[in-house]
Amino acid sequence: MGNDGGSIPDRRDLVKNKPKAEQADKANQIRALWLFCALSKRPLQEPVVSCALGKLYNKDALIEFLLDKSAYGDGEEICGHIRSLKDAKTLKLTPRSPPSPDADVSKFVCPFNLKEMNGAYPFVYIYTCGCVFSQSGFRTVTRSTLSSSNGDGAISNSGHEEQLDVCPQCATKFSKATDVITINPSKEEEERMRVMMDLRRSREPIKSKSKKRKAAVDVAAGDNPVVSKKPKESSNSHSSSPAPAINPAVAAASKALTNSLAAEEAKRKAGMSDAVKSLYHSKFDQPRKETFTTMGTFTRVSPFVPPRFHLANGSFQYA
Repeated sequence: MGNDGGSIPDRRDLVKNKPKAEQADKANQIRALWLFCALSKRPLQEPVVSCALGKLYNKDALIEFLLDKSAYGDGEEICGHIRSLKDAKTLKLTPRSPPSPDADVSKFVCPFNLKEMNGAYPFVYIYTCGCVFSQSGFRTVTRSTLSSSNGDGAISNSGHEEQLDVCPQCATKFSKATDVITINPSKEEEERMRVMMDLRRSREPIKSKSKKRKAAVDVAAGDNPVVSKKPKESSNSHSSSPAPAINPAVAAASKALTNSLAAEEAKRKAGMSDAVKSLYHSKFDQPRKETFTTMGTFTRVSPFVPPRFHLANGSFQYA
């Protein structure tokens, strides 16, 4: 049994137990939820926005995610339910006074009881206006009760609309049943808030179809299509705008100028010899006959000094 010196090994020395799984520090988790952006993991800085599930984001980080879904690796898991900035509410936070340079201290407090928004106390915000309060301070200030309502809190059993409360900070009307959002809720409450979010989105009005598509559906269903107020264009016309009108005076002046230029050109060519006329050969005239020496070749000559001719006795003669 014994080794040197009569030592007796214990079970703890002979049997190695399985190490316990590492657990995340709860204090660090709470600090990350309340002091840092859920998307970019950077410290919260105004403007701060929150979604219908109560998560906190820096607005610039959320805009960057909406423009580029791949900007953050886990962006779809964190805020994939946000379709646009309309699904996020800009929060009206009360800054801490005086501000603390410590990164572990919250920058915002409740305006009623000055409790810090650091996760030690539950906080809520009103979805219609974005004002943020601690839950205890909000309950203390607003003690009005709701009228009897059905499951969704929109219409009472008697058929009348429910009585809305007023925000104690900005006097905006809201409903306690649907417009009070818990910030960073528990898992169970987050599931309930997700159901409420889906219910709210299902009540959103469906966007109307385009006019062309609606007219096509009406024609397919056999209904009379809506008659357009614009006159129907002819099927033979290819241009959308009519031809511009020509001023008769301008047309007459242009015709007279063209005739005068043509007469001067004819008079100038009448006094030319055949050799000179050949220099002003036009591509629209009959092509000149080519000889075997010039066929298929190009001779670069000056139009004013023709080759093989010289001026003698007032006319061009062949050299």
